[in-house]
Amino acid sequence: MDFFNIDHIFFSVWNYDVSYLEFFGLISGIIAVVLSALANVWSWPAGIINVTLSFFLFFQVQLYPDMFLQIFFFITNVMGWWRWTHPKPYEEDRKHELKISFLKTSELILVSAAGIAGTLLLGLFAENLHELFPSVFTKPSAAPYLDSFITVMSIVATIYLIQKKIESWVIWLLVDVIATYLYFSRDIKLYGVLYLVLCFIAAFALWNWVREFRSYRKHHS
Repeated sequence: MDFFNIDHIFFSVWNYDVSYLEFFGLISGIIAVVLSALANVWSWPAGIINVTLSFFLFFQVQLYPDMFLQIFFFITNVMGWWRWTHPKPYEEDRKHELKISFLKTSELILVSAAGIAGTLLLGLFAENLHELFPSVFTKPSAAPYLDSFITVMSIVATIYLIQKKIESWVIWLLVDVIATYLYFSRDIKLYGVLYLVLCFIAAFALWNWVREFRSYRKHHS
């Protein structure tokens, strides 16, 4: 379908052609993240739309680790939707949804180790994709290690977002800063703008989730 072709242009702004795919990927992404920052469960179905569109976009600009990441995101959006709406009785907040909480120290150490190891391994794989599967990946990966860091840490952040862990937003903030640079460098400027906006949303989300976590104590005092 033409809709999923990055050359199918929706409009142009400042001499930059915006495809239907990039535009609606951006809109659905912003909606999903804003709702997530507000701890609203409807962030998950909005995210399903976003990752579907992003899959087709990243394939066409040779950001292959990011492309594979969207498959993971599709699955985890379904999981997150279920997890937030089906907490155990002791995990419920006032809306009968999953409570916000902090990670344990041991989990933070695991996050750091997994991030470093995962980035190096996936980066090495991405660097050689065009040689391993030349019929599918006709061009080399554009930025294998930066792209792999975004991929690996996005996976980690998503796992902890499903569990409503506050630290997930610290990881997202780091990912968003790096992604902003990468997408501008690959000339998908609208996604670059999106991730710049996401930096600010992640900072707000971190503040908002900490505020809600503290409200649990006030509610029980």
